[in-house]
Amino acid sequence: MPGELAGRLEPVVAEAVAGAGFDLDALDVQQAGRRKLVKVVVDSDEGVGLDEVAEISRVVSAVLDRHDHLIAGAYTLEVSSPGVDRPLTLPRHWRRARYRLVRVNPHEGAGFVGRIGHVGEDSVRVLVDGRIRAVRYADVARAVIEIEFRQPPAEDLKLLEEDAAAPEEEPR
Repeated sequence: MPGELAGRLEPVVAEAVAGAGFDLDALDVQQAGRRKLVKVVVDSDEGVGLDEVAEISRVVSAVLDRHDHLIAGAYTLEVSSPGVDRPLTLPRHWRRARYRLVRVNPHEGAGFVGRIGHVGEDSVRVLVDGRIRAVRYADVARAVIEIEFRQPPAEDLKLLEEDAAAPEEEPR
């Protein structure tokens, strides 16, 4: 039943989050004793700070209170931004991770680690072992950000910027 409830709440929560200038990345409802736990994950191209999380919490709480007939009982609201372990599943996830290292496991073939470059509608350009590779989203089984503790190499960034300025190559 919590999954059904999340499906009913998603349109109203998504509208409230969008009205605050953010994207609803995930909505989950879990039963926690007598209460429900409503988890809302939001994101934007500029990221999400603590002040924005507080504001979104107020906005979403007000919307949920107006739609309390959907929840039918007490709930706890938890609003957060996505963690670094969130899979990259949408083009906007890839765009927001531009220049970051990513571990890609394709549906077929060996996995690889590369640095995200130009992000398109259907594919992304990734710098892998000094070469630019076009990767279609449909070919990716799973992709997650690799944590780095230092700045990306300047030569990698230069290659990615030059590639973004060049005409796009078809994915292979």
